[in-house]
Amino acid sequence: MPDTLSRLDLQDFFRDLGRARQSALVLDYDGTLAPFRQNPGDAYPYPGVADVLQEIVNTGRTRVVLVTGRRAPELIPLLNLTPRPEIWGTHGLERLHPDDTYQRVHIDHDTLETLSAAADWVKSLKVEHLVEHKPGSLAVHWRGLAEPEADEVRRKVLLGWLSIANRPSMTVEHFDGGVEMRMTTRNKGDALQTILAEMDAAAPVAYLGDDQTDEDAFRVLRDRGISILVRPEWRDTAARLWLRPPVQLLSFLHDWLAACQEVPFERSRQWATDSDLGLSRY
Repeated sequence: MPDTLSRLDLQDFFRDLGRARQSALVLDYDGTLAPFRQNPGDAYPYPGVADVLQEIVNTGRTRVVLVTGRRAPELIPLLNLTPRPEIWGTHGLERLHPDDTYQRVHIDHDTLETLSAAADWVKSLKVEHLVEHKPGSLAVHWRGLAEPEADEVRRKVLLGWLSIANRPSMTVEHFDGGVEMRMTTRNKGDALQTILAEMDAAAPVAYLGDDQTDEDAFRVLRDRGISILVRPEWRDTAARLWLRPPVQLLSFLHDWLAACQEVPFERSRQWATDSDLGLSRY
């Protein structure tokens, strides 16, 4: 279980947030702000989440950042925040600034060849309709398939991919509803380290995520700010706090907003305690 954050810990955090000149709220998207959907284009945020995030943005006191496994531009129509927040896509390989400046980590020839071989393997299995192509990454999604069919797809994909990706610069990782082959050059923890380096060392920071790919970011934030696992069921994690969406997630976001509006923080809600960088500019 995560380290238990006491009532005093949370009061102190939100009190510091209310006094801070700057802060950062760093958020994963799928499974954290929005429920999983078979069609990713239908994965809109939980009711109320976009509204409270917009209010947090409107205060001008919090740097809201999205860090996602998706392509960065995909989140723009789903959240529809104004001004648009900074978005790190493909686990930190892409960075889309609010002014539409786009950066992406260089993808070397060997990586492209490896991903091409992985795509050929999937094509041979005749499951191309399950594949998502991203910069430096290839994912196979089986969400929505019957369990025996999903297990068979997983087995066959890994049979080829584990040998194809057998090099230090590549990794094969499971996520909720699929498996992904991607570059090890950058992960969500690297994205968070960049964000922290751009801010005052005393600025309050929180990172919210649900998946195994968020663990890199949780570990980065271990000794600074609050790392929060957001998911209906508990799992082993480096995060310090566990919240069940959507109710407890909304409670946390509303308390963040209240602190930014300099409303005295009151613990009136139920928390779950049981629990350069190689970027090229375009």
